[in-house]
Amino acid sequence: MSEPLIVGWAHSRFGKAEAPDTMALMAEVARPALDHAGVAPDAVDGIFVGVYNNGFSRQDFQGALVAMGTPELAGVPFLRTENACATGSAALYAAADFIASGRGRVALVIGAEKMTATPIAEVGDILLTASYVAEEAQIEAGFAGVFGRIADTYFQRYGDRSEELAMIAAKNHANGAKNPYAHMQKDFGFDFCNTPSEKNPRVAGPLRRTDCSLVSDGAAALVLADAEMAEELSRAIRFRARSQAGDLLALSRRDPIAFDGARRAWAGALKQAGVALDDLSFVETHDCFTVAEMIEYEAMGLAAPGEGWKVVREGTTRMDGRLPVNPSGGLKSRGHPIGATGVSQHVMAAMQLMGEAGGMQVDGATLAGVFNMGGTAVANYCSILERVK
Repeated sequence: MSEPLIVGWAHSRFGKAEAPDTMALMAEVARPALDHAGVAPDAVDGIFVGVYNNGFSRQDFQGALVAMGTPELAGVPFLRTENACATGSAALYAAADFIASGRGRVALVIGAEKMTATPIAEVGDILLTASYVAEEAQIEAGFAGVFGRIADTYFQRYGDRSEELAMIAAKNHANGAKNPYAHMQKDFGFDFCNTPSEKNPRVAGPLRRTDCSLVSDGAAALVLADAEMAEELSRAIRFRARSQAGDLLALSRRDPIAFDGARRAWAGALKQAGVALDDLSFVETHDCFTVAEMIEYEAMGLAAPGEGWKVVREGTTRMDGRLPVNPSGGLKSRGHPIGATGVSQHVMAAMQLMGEAGGMQVDGATLAGVFNMGGTAVANYCSILERVK
């Protein structure tokens, strides 16, 4: 088995992009990622593309669009993945398996989404397809409504934790203000995030606008190489672990606030890496909604079930805390272009490990945890990364 190593990356600014479609967005990062890695286009053995689409564009067959936007990659075999909000990580893991199997030595991974050209009401309907439509399609407020119900259930069981959710939002916006790639580079502060207002209305259940991730355009790319190729390049980051776990799609058939699939993905990754949570320098986690980040604290083992709010109160996950979470601003501030998110999270982690994260740098970062999930913790991916060179 050949070890897959991250050897380069590129990242577009997330937000409302001038790029008209995913083809243009992917072209923004494809060649820059190869240049960053020091790899020529003719050395690429496979292209792995993560785009959710599902109605954002009439054009599908997204994997074929990479060479349309970057003609020097014409003729390279390609594959497109879709796994809801974990689409980007699905593409990355497929590429890593491709390298590990020996089928190729270099793989280009690109995640992208063009969302802002779609009317916001339609965006909600498209995202709702990441739920179990047979039972959950009529929930008001679309996918935000699904997580609104999750927040309601959590509050009913463990008490109103609106303040702690606002603290998570404020933390991530403060972090994102230092991220040049972030959609929202503004520190809103706790009071604004905690107070429903005309500018911060309630969206679904107890969730306010500041509790919800942003509708964004964007793309991110990673270059993977085998160990022999990586020896010739200037940087290399290895996967100490790659763990994936699934769960039932329908919320009615499981405890909606247990995030059991996320718990199993984290447990598998820590065991595979041979480390404890306390060994990690930081975590990039999937805060599609603030309540998701709070429950993920419990899933990763920072807190017992129902006590994730205590982690927030104690400041554990702040930049100056014991385990900084989402130093990049997370989906909450960085933005959430669906197909790009998983790739983006790994790029942000790689930048930290290389000491190239600028104002959002975690001092002395040596070991990173990355968690990306699709749907309501249905498709769960957990990586543990460390720098090799």
